[in-house]
Amino acid sequence: MRAKGWSLTSLACLGVGFFASSVPHAHEVHGNIATTLGRQVVLHANAPSISPTHSARALYVLHCAGCHSLDGSGSISARVPDMRQLGLFLRVPGGREFLIQVPGVMGSGLNDAQVAEVTNWVLNTLAHASMPPNHRAYDAAEVHQARLNPLVDVSAARGLLVHRAQQLGLTLALAP
Repeated sequence: MRAKGWSLTSLACLGVGFFASSVPHAHEVHGNIATTLGRQVVLHANAPSISPTHSARALYVLHCAGCHSLDGSGSISARVPDMRQLGLFLRVPGGREFLIQVPGVMGSGLNDAQVAEVTNWVLNTLAHASMPPNHRAYDAAEVHQARLNPLVDVSAARGLLVHRAQQLGLTLALAP
């Protein structure tokens, strides 16, 4: 139904906008309009498609848990590694570098500082039982350096680490 060139949808949208702007308590809050009925999202064509997070756990949930699961257990059938034993890699020469060079980390969409933060969170929470006593936290500079040297053959690099672990009496899975 149209009234003088306006559709009901257009009139309804105008009504919502009028209502939101005419409410004495309405004010702009971080791109949302607070109204007495709640918040109305203001749509912007150039709105970022990122979800702001405030913790390493939240970054893990958004960028890693989809494959590795919330508890870090991964999936054998999908060949997704179990992250709960990552501390074992830190006991093997080259393992520390390997953890932040794998494609899932490199292509996670996280910046260097976020990768360091999430990796440290995973190691200190999900992989806590496997951690060596002298572990030093990752930092953004170390992640940046690792990104300059991406792995060419992940399987071969992991195989070498498994061999080195065996020589040290440790057990690392060859592949998930």
